[in-house]
Amino acid sequence: MGCVLILAAAAGAAAVVLALRLWLVLHSRVVVPRDSVSLMAVAGSGGHTTELLRLLGHLSAAYSPRHYVVADTDDISARKIHAFELSRADRDPSGGVVPRYFLHRIPRSREVRQSWLSTVVTTLHSACLSLPLTYRVRPDLVLCNGPGTCVPICAAAVLLGVLGVKRVTVVYVESLCRVEHLSLTGRILRPFADYFLVQWPALKEKYPTSVYLGRIV
Repeated sequence: MGCVLILAAAAGAAAVVLALRLWLVLHSRVVVPRDSVSLMAVAGSGGHTTELLRLLGHLSAAYSPRHYVVADTDDISARKIHAFELSRADRDPSGGVVPRYFLHRIPRSREVRQSWLSTVVTTLHSACLSLPLTYRVRPDLVLCNGPGTCVPICAAAVLLGVLGVKRVTVVYVESLCRVEHLSLTGRILRPFADYFLVQWPALKEKYPTSVYLGRIV
């Protein structure tokens, strides 16, 4: 009985420590000056990748290297990313510079028309591969805009901070098509994102802590 109480107390103490670490990670926004920012951008099927690449088109070359994450079945997004990076290199005034980007694939969290029950299993599978990927890349910034694939990546990024490995800034940009209601991904990630951007005033009114800059894609 004594051993059980000791184990329960130890588990409770560990839970308190982890909860405190999570709170500190989510509420600390220390800006560290740097010459370049390692970026991990999560693309998704449909219009998500198009909107994401429009966002990236406004970023300077200082956001390098760029690590793209796509679902393992999303060949269309992969082709769009390659085309975007090639066109970006062509516009580079320095000329002859090989684009500094990498493409990573992880299992899709949820396929179209997949049941919600089986989604739990596929999401856990995706999360198991997202953590070692995020740990290996250790980005400074994670940028995403709604695909379900970004949930395990953002969770892994937050976990790196909780474990004291690295503080990763998570920026979530809600899709332009979300006018009055957040997407499911947005509702999940809103408490964990360092900066949560919306593109319509109605969403800003509903979620005062969000950032509204107008239409940015």
